[in-house]
Amino acid sequence: MPRYIWLLVIGTTINVTGASLLWPLNTIYMHNELGKTLAFAGFILMLNQGASIMGNLLGGVLFDKVSAFKTIILGTGTAFLAAVMLSFYHTIVPYSILLVIIGFGSGITIPVMFAMAGSVWPEGGRKTFNAIYVAQNLGVAIGASVGGFVASVSFNYIFMANAFMFGLFLLLVLTTYKGMDQEKDRLMSTTIIDQSASIKDKTAFKRLLILSIGFLVAWIAYSQWQSTIASHTQDLGIPLEQYSALWAINGFLIVIGQPLVSWVTKRITSVKQHIYIGTVIMMISFFVASFAEIFTMFAAAMVILTLGEMLVWPAIPSLANDLAPRGRAGFYQGFINSVSAAGRMTGPFLGGLFVDVYNINLLFIILFGLLIIPFVTTHYYDRGLKASQ
Repeated sequence: MPRYIWLLVIGTTINVTGASLLWPLNTIYMHNELGKTLAFAGFILMLNQGASIMGNLLGGVLFDKVSAFKTIILGTGTAFLAAVMLSFYHTIVPYSILLVIIGFGSGITIPVMFAMAGSVWPEGGRKTFNAIYVAQNLGVAIGASVGGFVASVSFNYIFMANAFMFGLFLLLVLTTYKGMDQEKDRLMSTTIIDQSASIKDKTAFKRLLILSIGFLVAWIAYSQWQSTIASHTQDLGIPLEQYSALWAINGFLIVIGQPLVSWVTKRITSVKQHIYIGTVIMMISFFVASFAEIFTMFAAAMVILTLGEMLVWPAIPSLANDLAPRGRAGFYQGFINSVSAAGRMTGPFLGGLFVDVYNINLLFIILFGLLIIPFVTTHYYDRGLKASQ
């Protein structure tokens, strides 16, 4: 991979490691430590992801119109300052406000990382976005593997470590990312915009919207592992560090499982097929989780879930990049990242409200049914596009 891709991979790993010390524990902290309901915790996470959506869209636009480097500085700097304040003030009111600000700042950064990767290594194709995806999950593995143990001692240390990692990422950006703007500008200067560009953009964006519906539903289901299922494990008496270990399993399996992904993608080259297969595997994971009462069963469900997401999650930004007209890569990556944020936003709130009113067993049935939707949207998203080509 090119040098700049490695720098993006390293930066993504550092950034996500810091975030992963905290985000799997948000619901547990608000529900178990601060005594708030699951619905309330889900509502705060909804605000956090709502801010992330705004950040995603702003970051994508600034990438296209202004500067990737300046945009990353804006996003990371905002998240860093909020994280520093969070390490000092984490009762429920400042916690809620600062969590929203962190969501906004991180939201600005994420699509820029994906869009920049696509611009500096366009010939990489799926490999380009898979590299960032693997880096994200390496960060999840590292952060989650230690987060639960640290939190079992004191949540204060989690907040401080989160701020430190954001600061480390900001330092890396300041010292190494400036040159990526020049590479982006060089690539964009070769763009030729013809009179039909607007029509092509509208057609492509319609296909992106269709694809995004299934992506949204998949994230609503997936987010339950970070919210309702997280609290469910605590109700079953599973230690906090063991729940955190589930995310360590997730992250490390994604890293070490890349040869398996490569073996599958070489034999099944259709990205649409990757989404079909991956979604079926994710459905199986929720089926297993619905019967789980001990850690080993949840661990087995997490392994299955991870195998599914390894096929689905990198495929979506890759398809979005393929759909994006020239000069619109940043916006398309911002939009698709905002969709995942919307799933993370509404998922915990809806799931928490549903469990508070009914029970988690019925929620599992609903989630299983919802995951049928990505099959439909993936099947139909590109029909109009093919017809227009």
